[in-house]
Amino acid sequence: MTVDLLIVLCLISTVTAVEETVMDTRIATAELGWTAYPASGWEEVSGYDENLNTIRTYQVCNVFESNQNNWLLTTFIDRRAAQRIYVEMRFTVRDCSSIPNVPGSCKETFNLYYYETDSVIATKGTAFWTEAPYLKVDTIAADESFSQVDFGGRLMKVNTEVRSFGPLTKNGFYLAFQDYGACMSLLSVRVFYKKCPSIVQNFAIFPETMTGAESTSLVIARGTCIPNSEEVDVPIKLYCNGDGEWMVPIGSCTCKAGYEPDNGNVCRGCPPGTFKSNQGVGLCSMCPQNSKSSSEAATVCPCRNGYYRSDSDLPDDACTSVPSGPRNVISIVNETSVILEWHPPRESGGRDDIMYNIICKKCSADRKSCSRCDDNVEFVPRQLGLTETRVFISSLWAHTFYTFEIQAVNGVSSKSPYPPQHVSVNITTNQAAPSMVPIMHQVSATMKSMTLSWPQPEQPNGIILDYELRFYEKDSPCQLNGHPLVLSSKDHSEFNSSITKTQTNTARIDGLRPGTVYVVQVRARTVAGYGKYSGKMCFQTLTDDDYKSELREQLPLIAGSAAAGVVFIVSLVAISIVCSRKRAYSKEAVYSDKLQHYSTGRGSPGMKIYIDPFTYEDPNEAVREFAKEIDVSCVKIEEVIGAGEFGEVYKGRLKLPGKREIYVAIKTLKAGYSEKQRRDFLSEASIMGQFDHPNIIRLEGVVTKSRPVMIITEFMENGALDSFLRQNDGQFTVIQLVGMMRGIAAGMKYLAEMNYVHRDLAARNILVNSNLVCKVSDFGLSRYLQDDTSDPTYTSSLGGKIPVRWTAPEAIAYRKFTSASDVWSYGIVMWEVMSFGERPYWDMSNQDVINAIEQDYRLPPPMDCPAALHQLMLDCWQKDRNARPRFTEIVNTLDKMIRNPTSLKAVATITAVPSQPLLDRSVPDFTTFTSVEEWLGAIKMNQYRDSFLNSGFTSLQLVMQMTSEDLLRIGVTLAGHQKKILNSVQSMRIQMSQSPTAMA
Repeated sequence: MTVDLLIVLCLISTVTAVEETVMDTRIATAELGWTAYPASGWEEVSGYDENLNTIRTYQVCNVFESNQNNWLLTTFIDRRAAQRIYVEMRFTVRDCSSIPNVPGSCKETFNLYYYETDSVIATKGTAFWTEAPYLKVDTIAADESFSQVDFGGRLMKVNTEVRSFGPLTKNGFYLAFQDYGACMSLLSVRVFYKKCPSIVQNFAIFPETMTGAESTSLVIARGTCIPNSEEVDVPIKLYCNGDGEWMVPIGSCTCKAGYEPDNGNVCRGCPPGTFKSNQGVGLCSMCPQNSKSSSEAATVCPCRNGYYRSDSDLPDDACTSVPSGPRNVISIVNETSVILEWHPPRESGGRDDIMYNIICKKCSADRKSCSRCDDNVEFVPRQLGLTETRVFISSLWAHTFYTFEIQAVNGVSSKSPYPPQHVSVNITTNQAAPSMVPIMHQVSATMKSMTLSWPQPEQPNGIILDYELRFYEKDSPCQLNGHPLVLSSKDHSEFNSSITKTQTNTARIDGLRPGTVYVVQVRARTVAGYGKYSGKMCFQTLTDDDYKSELREQLPLIAGSAAAGVVFIVSLVAISIVCSRKRAYSKEAVYSDKLQHYSTGRGSPGMKIYIDPFTYEDPNEAVREFAKEIDVSCVKIEEVIGAGEFGEVYKGRLKLPGKREIYVAIKTLKAGYSEKQRRDFLSEASIMGQFDHPNIIRLEGVVTKSRPVMIITEFMENGALDSFLRQNDGQFTVIQLVGMMRGIAAGMKYLAEMNYVHRDLAARNILVNSNLVCKVSDFGLSRYLQDDTSDPTYTSSLGGKIPVRWTAPEAIAYRKFTSASDVWSYGIVMWEVMSFGERPYWDMSNQDVINAIEQDYRLPPPMDCPAALHQLMLDCWQKDRNARPRFTEIVNTLDKMIRNPTSLKAVATITAVPSQPLLDRSVPDFTTFTSVEEWLGAIKMNQYRDSFLNSGFTSLQLVMQMTSEDLLRIGVTLAGHQKKILNSVQSMRIQMSQSPTAMA
């Protein structure tokens, strides 16, 4: 036991116990009315105590008669809820040796008994007291006896004895005294019980507490904190012992924040001008600098006007202000890039966490209107959160007026109602050559020619005057080493290249040799000169044997090799294609998983199974087991790229010791989170950390030992699949889209083999990197969808939210989520991919979708969708979940399609005037359109409005007469867009022919 505890026990034990008397004969003024047996035994008499006070006593002295058994029974005594009773007896006993001729049966002791009962029992004229089952308390012996009585009649040598008994459970009891041969007088009897008194201890009030049933009992009493105090750690309590004394204190109360202890057991509010931010024994402190408190009991001193505290500042910290603006900006312009340098602000606001933001605005030629710069403008090291006073800005437009605002911010800038102070600098970029053409497409090919097209450079930096193509025969095969296909930078044939020019972004190259692979590059020219050549791309003319095949129209960006056995996926940014002089499109060509870095051999015996992190007693243990902790110093946050359920999502960089720096995506947990939110947020990392597959988003690690809490994953340059497809509508070939779907299926196959059910598989939850590799994401967060009307969710009858348009019927109706329900969702994802990000079921309500599916309606094939792919979608949408294919079968099916592209040639057809309600939305009702502009908007080709009208196609009647040559003439060069428009024209012809009213 510590010294402190001993001191507390000593202090408590000094408090006197409370005694409550239930009977006391000393205050009786009339006969006591007790029952004596036999009549010759105990006798009630009036006498005097040692202080000459009149008292009622009982005495007996039949010492000369043997075999004495004299009983004295009290009246009924109410116990008053006491569990243990104390009896104080004052008596005198005559010394047997002082009595002459006394027989040997003389005694100097008597017995004390008690009997419990719930009610008063009549004792007069009955033998109750002799027959009742009395319980003996003790034999009472005198410490001192007397031998004579003085002449004044005073009793000499009074004995006082106290005895206790219990536990008592009935309403009351009787006391009985048995004499068996003594000469004695029972002067008084006091019956009482003990209580621990009310006390204030450790800033808590303890009520008066009855002692326990045994002398060794400890009764627990819960304390109530005094006003303006609260418990610390554990509930506060004291123990009341059998003697009515307090002991063994546990816990304590302390003064709340804003209150300080005064005189030990009073909590006094902090006076104005002071504060106390935490509970405890501490005293109030003066307000920090630039803050004040005008009321009592302040827990924090509010900042004065113009001063603030950041979320990470403590109440004890001084209030600070925002910095002044940066100074002395210097700009250095070099064509379409600029270097900005500046001096720090004169006033830091009292803080040392100053950072800088760059706001870029591009202005019109007359400088009257300005707008935010394009997303492609690059800032090094970053645009926001700069810690240095220098930034390099590139990828600007040539001959353009720009305004750059350099903001100085610190930890409290976000608290100020005013925008950050800044300094502006205006610059005009110089002349610059156009940027590089990103991609080329082969529109068609013959044995001696090929037609190519390409988009305009992202930054033309002026009016494109013409394009220059450089091409030559490929004299060596390409190599594949398990990485994206890359052409060798050196090629002997390059020195014998040919040049041709064109003023449009389409060119036909003639005079080529049959069955020959050509390397082609293109560059654009403005008045500033030529830009850089595009990446080297391979295209092949047809052989005589291949002339009858139309595969070149289907797969203009694929070159195959029977020896290499490679099928590839083209990247938007840098396309590299394997080239071969050997015959293309061999039926024996072998598809290589290395193109998207697929792993094989998964699902073998001994493969690990997914473990739900919520099965852990401590979910934090799952995080420690499956996710690597990353030191926050290794992470650099650069810019906000989105917002999630729990906080913002950033793009940043990760530099681990001994490894190269990489770009990463950083999910953060917003401030003020609860422990449950923290567990839910980190559960996604616990799930992701168990997966290792090239088509599953890779977890780099977590930051949990500092704020904010972070989940760090690989960075996917092209973002979510649905928005990426919408932005590039019609720009991918069928084989590229199948490659994307194959990647998603491979990732889902891996998850299924690990017994993991995704539940929210949709294109919005698939991420795409710069090589068009698709990866499954969103693990865990999909379980906590917000109640947002813009989110396609539906609350089922069994509770919880589910994405109706992607969810299998059994999952909607019965919450039965399995790998088979994921297959249904995968079929919807296939439809999203083939429709370039179209919303499933269009504008139908969730309830309409549920009803339609229940009536066996299914989504129709998207435009130009191969019949084989739509059939696979329908297989995924089987009502019987056991009839749906497994992901292993889906991957094998897609592999066969890729190995045999002719299987994708047959396009699924749609009834011109569909009868099923669900299908009515697949083809617009062209009979309702009144203008070319309205028709282009319906098929999402609004970007060609001016081209149509300027070329003379000003009415729908003229549009219905269009050909592919007309489209090329007006500037529609993308093969996907051509097909979309021509298919729409054909549908329009059919509908118009079947609607005489429309024709009229």
